[in-house]
Amino acid sequence: MTTKFDTPAAAQDFSEEMSEWIEAFDDVVAGDWENGAKLLGALRQRAREAGVPTPSDTVTPYRNTIPKHDEVPYPGDRKMEKKVEALIRWNAMAMVHGQNKKDAGIGGHISTYASLSTLLEVGFNHFFHAKYGDQPGDFVYFQGHAAPGVYSRAYLEGRFDDSRLKNFRHELRETPGLSSYPHPWLMPDFWNFPTVSMGIGPLNAIYQARFMRYLENRGLIQPTPRKVWAFVGDGETDEVDTLGAISLGAREKLDNLIFVVNCNLQRLDGPVRGNKRIIDELEATFRGAGWNVIKVIWGADWDALFERDHTGLLLRRMEECVDGDFQTFKAKDGAFLRSHFFGTYPELLELVKDYTDEELIRLHRGGHDATKIYNAYKRAVEHKGGPTVILAKTVKGYGMGTAQARNATHNEKKLTDDGVAAFVKQFDIPLPESAAKDGSFYRPAADSPEMQYMQQRRAELGGYLPSRRVPESDFKAPGMDVFKEWTAGSKGRAVSTTMGFVSILRHLMKDPKIGKLIVPIVPDEGRTFGLESAIKQVGIYAPEGQKYQPHDADMLLSYREEQDGQILEEGITEAGSMASFTAAGTAYVNYRVPMVPFYMYYSMFGFQRIGDMVWAFADSRGKGFLMGGTAGRTTMLGEGLQHQDGHSFLLSSTVPTCVSYDPAYVYELAVVVQDGIRRMYEKGEDVFYYITMYNEDYAMPAMPEGVEEGILRGIYKLKAAAGEPAIALFGSGTILNETLRAQEILATKYGVQSDVWSVTSYNELRRDALAVERWNRLHPAEKERTPYLLTALGGFKGPIVAASDYMKTLPDALAQWLPSRLVALGTDGFGRSDNREHLRRHFEVNAESIVGAALSKLAREGKFKAKDAEKALAELGLDVEARDPARA
Repeated sequence: MTTKFDTPAAAQDFSEEMSEWIEAFDDVVAGDWENGAKLLGALRQRAREAGVPTPSDTVTPYRNTIPKHDEVPYPGDRKMEKKVEALIRWNAMAMVHGQNKKDAGIGGHISTYASLSTLLEVGFNHFFHAKYGDQPGDFVYFQGHAAPGVYSRAYLEGRFDDSRLKNFRHELRETPGLSSYPHPWLMPDFWNFPTVSMGIGPLNAIYQARFMRYLENRGLIQPTPRKVWAFVGDGETDEVDTLGAISLGAREKLDNLIFVVNCNLQRLDGPVRGNKRIIDELEATFRGAGWNVIKVIWGADWDALFERDHTGLLLRRMEECVDGDFQTFKAKDGAFLRSHFFGTYPELLELVKDYTDEELIRLHRGGHDATKIYNAYKRAVEHKGGPTVILAKTVKGYGMGTAQARNATHNEKKLTDDGVAAFVKQFDIPLPESAAKDGSFYRPAADSPEMQYMQQRRAELGGYLPSRRVPESDFKAPGMDVFKEWTAGSKGRAVSTTMGFVSILRHLMKDPKIGKLIVPIVPDEGRTFGLESAIKQVGIYAPEGQKYQPHDADMLLSYREEQDGQILEEGITEAGSMASFTAAGTAYVNYRVPMVPFYMYYSMFGFQRIGDMVWAFADSRGKGFLMGGTAGRTTMLGEGLQHQDGHSFLLSSTVPTCVSYDPAYVYELAVVVQDGIRRMYEKGEDVFYYITMYNEDYAMPAMPEGVEEGILRGIYKLKAAAGEPAIALFGSGTILNETLRAQEILATKYGVQSDVWSVTSYNELRRDALAVERWNRLHPAEKERTPYLLTALGGFKGPIVAASDYMKTLPDALAQWLPSRLVALGTDGFGRSDNREHLRRHFEVNAESIVGAALSKLAREGKFKAKDAEKALAELGLDVEARDPARA
């Protein structure tokens, strides 16, 4: 088959026609490159309509996205900025270097900031706003290992003195120190966001940018040009959390979000992609997800070489190399670069024949070129319609002499004397040799030109960053009278604590004072938790509103999405939901708006799946309520092993600021929620709450008088024995009902009287007991204090059987204050698919098992005949030879 282009003449004609098209396109681009992009997009669309295949390249040539002719001049005084940057580099290095000379093994990192310095300084001098009028400014998620550089800048600004830097990683000395990484808990006036746990910073940054739009669309904050900047290591992108949510940024058109990926080509122990190019990989990933991608690969000193090369051979040679090659080129000298990079083609050797070896090795990567960085940042800030990622190529350990670009760079804590001398020489640090060897800090006089320049730049951008200030608050928590509907009980109607909570939540969202501040968050399980009515009431947040008519539009409780919707329905992502919880739970300080988040999720998929993010939330001094729905290992019937939770309270106990409760009744839940709002938002305490909710329906009793303190402290007597109690029964969550049934069986069938106690929080009881024990230990001459647990029990000294829907370790945590008295029943082992009756019998937490444990314990203590106890176990249907459920 032939075509009309098969003849040479026809092919020549078409070639000329193509040249005319390209020339016309070049004219459009010369006028405005964005118009060129629009034209190209229109042509691709037309081609698709005409059935012409149009492969879309996700990887562009290995050179800068912004060509030299499109750059704007650098607006700052580069001479001054270079001086300031050099001093920051020095003091950051000296801080780590000097500390490790004095305190071997104390650690710290030099090389990350060495690669990142110019990227940060361009931002500090020209882009990072501390405020916009009376509104908060930009949010910057700093690369965690670069913390010494941020401290060093604060030192030059006069925010830290010498002693503070000398106490880097010395936080327990007489004078204040500096934390190893960004930690708001440890430095609450300085750091905003904990970032050093890899992947947490980028993920939180994405959802922070989204939450900013949420607040704007709901009219809770004023729209501003505020940006969220996230500085990310290229090795950090291997962490699933880093890239796992980037589609959200494009989907919701978050043009307030900017990622800067510090592509120094090294992770902690070696190349990120030794056999590939990480910049190509990340470009394809981000571009494919719909992000605006800007590459800053080569510095300005490469521009002249590109201009000389009219054949494209230089670019071809770059694309032949992998990151392992580029790392080697920077670790070696100019002669090696000439031979192994340029020397592969005679034409390239000719290209650099007038360059000395010294000049060749000083050819910069783009991440160390302020003009290239400035143009990338400017274009990112001005970009509309979606997020931007800047892929900046740098050298890890830049300026560290023989250590730079080597695999061991990340672990470098101090330099040799020759290395220090070379550092001083390269960056022109005005220190005598002896002071340099000692790692002495250097700060010019406040009235020196470079210091005045630095202060002026920050003044024009609104002040210092990072900086954390908690505003004064006049927040008033609703009183308990607001919750009287739920403390009055269900009047015999069977309901679950989950439905009770949803009812409370709906009521709170109607509150004229705090209703708009409530942030319901749910990961695609809204109907599971009975949120249909709440969805209809306040709507699901959708930045573009609802463009379709839902299939249930004609129903009373239809699915409703709104631009100003209040519910954050996140889809199937516990990590993303936790990131939203973090943004909302820290809004009181970041946006000066005390948002109150309630994050509802399957309790099984909470702490174990996003435990690292919960820890970062606590570090951030976050506030809010984690609501563990479908809680317990036997209450969540049918689903089986992967869904049934028997251990979340053990995990929550590891977080110092997490206050955990396991309420059995709605009135308990109401008391805890009211007190939580009061403590966190009215009193300003830096705590957050974990509260379980169950999906089992039963009648909710009215709240007895005088139990509020016991609910909050962790235990209160729910139902006293009819006579003198021989044993105490502890119950919590839905297992409290089994405990009450056990009390009745013991009394009516075996003549044993028992008190039933509702244990709302084993964790709070243990924390109180430990605090009392510590006080007693440190005050041997004072009268001993008594833990609340023992105070609540009064004079009762008998045995105790504690049953819950959680592992035995939970009540066991109280055993040291109840020596030889406590028998723990729990749900150790893998879950099963079955109904509650069979699950509770299997895990030995049903009423019959509680009765059996009580009689067995009394028999061991000689208070019940052993033979009668043995007979009772058979009567109760307990298989004494059954396999231990903990190992089944």
